Amino acid sequence: MLCHLDKLDFTLDKKGTEKYLVLDKYYQHCREFRFKRGKKVGKHIFVLGGVLSSLGKGISSASIGFLLKHMGYSVAMQKLDPYLNVCIGEMSPFQHGEVFVTDDGGEGDLDLGHYERFTGISTSKRVNATSGVIYESVNKKERNGEYQGKTVQVIPHITDEIKSLLAAANAEVDFTITEIGGTVGDIESLPFIEAIRQYMIEKGFSQTMCIFLTYIPYVKAAGELKTKPTQYAVNKLRELGIQPNLLLCRTEMDLEEEITQKIALFTNVHQSHVKQAIDADSVYEIPKNYLKEGVHKIICKHFSMPIKEVDFAKWDSFLHNFKSAETEVNIAICGKYVDHKDAYISLVEALTHSAAANELRVNIHTIDSEADYSQAAFEALFKDIHAIILPRGGSESGIEGMIRIVHFARTQNIPFLSICYGMHVSLIEFARNVCKIAGANSQEIDPQCENPIIVPIPHSTKDFKRLGSFSCKTKADSLSAKIYLAEDVSERHRHSHCLNQKYIAAFEEKGMIVTATSVEGDIAEVVEIPAHPFYIGVQFIPEYISRPEHPHKLYNAFLNAAKEKRDKI
Repeated sequence: MLCHLDKLDFTLDKKGTEKYLVLDKYYQHCREFRFKRGKKVGKHIFVLGGVLSSLGKGISSASIGFLLKHMGYSVAMQKLDPYLNVCIGEMSPFQHGEVFVTDDGGEGDLDLGHYERFTGISTSKRVNATSGVIYESVNKKERNGEYQGKTVQVIPHITDEIKSLLAAANAEVDFTITEIGGTVGDIESLPFIEAIRQYMIEKGFSQTMCIFLTYIPYVKAAGELKTKPTQYAVNKLRELGIQPNLLLCRTEMDLEEEITQKIALFTNVHQSHVKQAIDADSVYEIPKNYLKEGVHKIICKHFSMPIKEVDFAKWDSFLHNFKSAETEVNIAICGKYVDHKDAYISLVEALTHSAAANELRVNIHTIDSEADYSQAAFEALFKDIHAIILPRGGSESGIEGMIRIVHFARTQNIPFLSICYGMHVSLIEFARNVCKIAGANSQEIDPQCENPIIVPIPHSTKDFKRLGSFSCKTKADSLSAKIYLAEDVSERHRHSHCLNQKYIAAFEEKGMIVTATSVEGDIAEVVEIPAHPFYIGVQFIPEYISRPEHPHKLYNAFLNAAKEKRDKI
């Protein structure tokens, strides 16, 4: 027992059942007891959204994490999604954007990338879970007899499973920020809302906080901002048992006091806690906007935590360079998923980070690698392009178009970077067009191909993927070694196939060199063409570890090569 019942206020009803008058007093006493035992008891912030999807809960959560982290507090981030998919890695980028990979090999929602870029904290496979994962876990426990034959229900079994995830994320940090995917009112999110309601009661309202992101539409015909959608959304949340402590109102224009007063009146939220989340030119301005609105002060006051100064030194430098850069470079991203703006979001952000560090402005041109372009149209696409990226992701239907792009970049001496699957395509192009290897292909595309340039990872099993951070060793005097300024490099991977080592000698004889390998030496990690102005293919995915305050060295070098190309035109 952490505390005794004589510490509590209770009364008896007519049936003699003990009723707690001040439930929170019990949990406060438990927390004080644990604190005396030396265990850190973290505060828990929940970020939910209403009215419509795609409001930016991930960016809001990341921005709040930024403010707390840069005040000197320890922060943990978590994302729970209502959809039933069990394997996030199998979800189509066309529907859900990119799959983000963590150091420990977790495949997660793209919001994990926002968390890492804003807070600088590496996430893990444990911080992202879906309804599918939660239901699967409960079903497994039921089959193992852990429920002793009881009827398995949403309440308490599913909600208890969710609460266990919340508690696990809240260990040994000052603040845990949990974002719940979806929109309040959706049937899929109901178990999560109920679990949060229970968790807030059990942990204590002084130790938990609900931040609700909503939307204030502007009706052009009426010339007015409308608060009714927000009223309905908050009232729906309150019907489900949760009273938000802070409203962040997405808006295209400043909210007048009359608007915030009206929102406060009909949502039962104090007017001082109704804050605008005005649209920004860049997501990286949002932490500053929240600081201006005093979001960090509201959070600290709610939890009775000291309000510290937020350190914006490096962030301000990044923002200044990002906004003031005048020298422009045109970068082409050529891939299968370019029609979905979030499919290559980490890549786009990594280019942004390095552009700011090098005082450049990047103009990104997306080119569908699966489109059938005439020769004239193809050449027109790349007329003013200073560098080309062939990113991860592809399929049999698009490989010939990608090979055509690689050939163009190689023969026209355009700075070129190929990543993961893109590297595989660049190897196939070189094998076919330079080494003249007939039937060169990937076993990932054609298992029976005549000359398998790309084969399954050594010692792999069916459906095996190499996931997470792995070290590789760079070759002395190579461009890679000069870029990284290190022999040992750690990068995040997500692949099941690699270069067939039997062809390395043929490649190197024709001018393509393997300049980095896995520690074991059995996987080619980087290939280069030294005779080319800038031609690098990497097996890993470098953009995952790029940060605004610490841009990736490889993208720095790539953009500098693009600038040199621009200056020569």
